[in-house]
Amino acid sequence: MQNEGIELYLQNQSQVTTKAFDFDLQELKCMVAEMGGHVEKQLLSAIDSLINNDKEQGKQVVLGDDMLDNLQHNIENKAIATIATRQPMAVDLREVVAVLRISSDLERIGDLAKNIAKRVSALTHDDVPRQARRGLSHIMSLAISLLTDALDSFAGGDSGKAAAVRSRDNDIDLMYTSLFRELLTYMMEDPGTVAPGVHLVFCAKNIERVGDHATNIAESVYYMVEGRTLSDERPKADSTSLMRLVGAH
Repeated sequence: MQNEGIELYLQNQSQVTTKAFDFDLQELKCMVAEMGGHVEKQLLSAIDSLINNDKEQGKQVVLGDDMLDNLQHNIENKAIATIATRQPMAVDLREVVAVLRISSDLERIGDLAKNIAKRVSALTHDDVPRQARRGLSHIMSLAISLLTDALDSFAGGDSGKAAAVRSRDNDIDLMYTSLFRELLTYMMEDPGTVAPGVHLVFCAKNIERVGDHATNIAESVYYMVEGRTLSDERPKADSTSLMRLVGAH
């Protein structure tokens, strides 16, 4: 009877621990969703402030980055406490580790949005040609779509969707290469546009990096679900480092 009582007690304790972990994990997922939503708003506001040369909106994006830093800090504290008190193993541990990795990538994406917004104060509306506005808006829409799908794959534990996100990063790289070439031509045709052109190139690169971090999130999700990394090498189509400047010797 005593042994049966001990066994029943241990079973009850195990169930309590499992329920407590499930509750903690759900709370962590909600925190990641909140952070992801804020990051998406930051990206939209950053590109809007750049396209419309809205300096006040750009300042608000810069100020809004503090909220992201606080959210990441809270997620890290919660995740570490969950590991310490619940001692998760296998897939449970992978889920908590994925939360930590994803929050870190989201924080970096927030920094990229802030970097774009900071450059708005150095530009005038005429510094951003119409074609460049379209290009920047397009590449940002691709990056945000990639990020949204990566976060959806995490929320749904969908490794297939995560793998698809990874393969789509090529689209952003190709768009960035095209935009880089366009901005380079713009600067070479009129030396007076070099200063604003450099700012726009950095903005385009920041957006391309958003795609890379969204891909990182997708890879974290895939590992979380499958317990292994994607076997093939991450595709990259950014060829800007191979370009030669016209007239360069």
